[in-house]
Amino acid sequence: MKTYIRYSEDFKEQALLKVYGRTNDQSIQAVADDLNICLQTLKTWMKKTKLTNRPDRQSKSKRPQDWRPEERLAALQKTYGFNGEELNAWCREQGVFVHQLEQWKADFCRSGGSPENSDARTLQSLKADNHRLERELLRKDKALAEAAALLVLQKKFRALLGGEVE
Repeated sequence: MKTYIRYSEDFKEQALLKVYGRTNDQSIQAVADDLNICLQTLKTWMKKTKLTNRPDRQSKSKRPQDWRPEERLAALQKTYGFNGEELNAWCREQGVFVHQLEQWKADFCRSGGSPENSDARTLQSLKADNHRLERELLRKDKALAEAAALLVLQKKFRALLGGEVE
């Protein structure tokens, strides 16, 4: 016999806020376990709300690793004159940390300001690796041809000395 537990509306709201506000590495099952409720109950509540009351965090901010280089540069330009509380407020609005801005700045300065520079270096190293591998393949082909020739000569020599017919 199943027993049904009635949850208050406040509890449901708090549970839904926790589900919609969870981090990317936390599953709905983990939230349900944390609240000590059934996963299906939590999913039913989510369906009933139809996401109308969901705080829309995704439209305002995104993960720092999802920022394109152009967006990172624009963020660095926008925050150039900011300091202290002003910078922290902007970072909170955008969903990034100050240390991430500093890392972006260091990355930008290290690459010489253009991602093409690092791409050119990568391309150059790949070409050098390709050339090295081609030389190695040619050397191995020559060694294989030499081994095959020696094998044929050895067979002919044995046939000549032993009187065998080829």
